[in-house]
Amino acid sequence: MGKVKKEMLRRNYAFEVRAEQDEKHGAIITGTPIVYESKTDLFDFFEVIDRGALDHADLTDVRFLVNHDTSKIPLARSRRNNDNSTMQLWVDKDGMKIRVDLDIENNAEARALYSAVQRGDISGMSFMFAVDSDTWDDLDSDKPTRHIRAISTVVEVSAVTFPAYEDTEIQARDKKALENARNALDSGKRAKSVDTDAIELERKRLENFFMEARR
Repeated sequence: MGKVKKEMLRRNYAFEVRAEQDEKHGAIITGTPIVYESKTDLFDFFEVIDRGALDHADLTDVRFLVNHDTSKIPLARSRRNNDNSTMQLWVDKDGMKIRVDLDIENNAEARALYSAVQRGDISGMSFMFAVDSDTWDDLDSDKPTRHIRAISTVVEVSAVTFPAYEDTEIQARDKKALENARNALDSGKRAKSVDTDAIELERKRLENFFMEARR
């Protein structure tokens, strides 16, 4: 049986992103693109990335882009994710942190991004990832909550001009995940209802049997 390909999801967050100068690396950007236990409103549902969801995630080859523009050369990359990588990622109790080493001397786009972050013109990031496991709460409500239990890989982090979501940005696969979860819940309820009806019928049959036996 072939290996099932995991769906890639993209999430935007507005958070504190900082531009700094480092003696060793020069111009760097730091931030926390993935924050644990933070509830995000995705219009049709809420989403929470549970603490520990990144414990086994593959962070060894993540690209750093601007506005997800894959037609341009990445501004940094976490290849092998070690001290020599131009982007370093690590996970702590709060989520995933990044440190991006920008080549502002030789790359005009890197220079422009660094300046925009310094000025506060860009304050959001987006990341693309694959979900390994998830669960849902309050599926009976108008707005349930999805818990991302485990992320298998992160493939891209982008600095974004508009970190806030628009309804049209919520991908069809996200809405399909909600639909599938609700369908599974409905199927479970129907199965439970059938079981309950069968138990009730059997109870009445036994009552009638013993009543007849006493006569």
